[in-house]
Amino acid sequence: MQFRMSSSEIDDFFEAHEIEGTRISYRVGNRTINYVHSGDESLPLVVFVHGSPGSLSAFIEYLSDSSLLKDFQMISVDRPGFGYSNFGEAEPSLEKQAALLLPILKKYQDQSIILVGHSLGGPVVARMAMDYPDLVDAIVLVAPSIDPDLEPNEWYRGPLATPFLKWILPRSIRASNDEIWKLKPELQEMLPLWEKVKAKTVVIQGGKDKLVPPGNADFAYERIVNAPVELIQIKDMNHFVPWSHPHLIKSAILKLAAAESEEIKISAN
Repeated sequence: MQFRMSSSEIDDFFEAHEIEGTRISYRVGNRTINYVHSGDESLPLVVFVHGSPGSLSAFIEYLSDSSLLKDFQMISVDRPGFGYSNFGEAEPSLEKQAALLLPILKKYQDQSIILVGHSLGGPVVARMAMDYPDLVDAIVLVAPSIDPDLEPNEWYRGPLATPFLKWILPRSIRASNDEIWKLKPELQEMLPLWEKVKAKTVVIQGGKDKLVPPGNADFAYERIVNAPVELIQIKDMNHFVPWSHPHLIKSAILKLAAAESEEIKISAN
């Protein structure tokens, strides 16, 4: 129920793949952000941001992918409240989550930066592109929870977010519930900010996604008006794209790195 690898498991992973992977952490106020890095630091950067619940382990396989390491350095991050970033202590504010990841953007600002966000990681990377447009070159939104009107009304999340009940939950589920409970108003706050996105964008969405309604992809296509957008919809695909269809994410990264500027809309069955 922790949805995270131990430090030794992460080290063993990189050793088994004969790749130099580095575990790094930094502090912002009372928050610690933990991430892993692989690849040549002179290359463009790809930052992977997981969903809810989750951790950097959701994307760690990508950090060992030889086809990506040839052209990119890569980071997979523990979002606030997950992995080893203050485990169990969620940060419901998407603006604050974006600010907590800003030191990574600043550290690598001399390279082009592509952000990849899955599920609740989608609105996080979108918020980073809104708030720091000069530091984000491209984004990949994978089954992103971004349309406030499509957020489910799950009655139980409110009671489980109260101090009386939240402590019965495992820490990863507690952090997840705390941020999902507040997600709809956070997305509503972002509504007027979508025009600030200047990063080239690819949206990947499955037609059989039971957790994030497929209409979220159409929302992104309609709202991102000041950047080229490619919409990839796979009719028979579910929510777990990073594991079931990694080739879609890798292809999106390579295409964005090639700096294609024309807007394309693709519907794949």
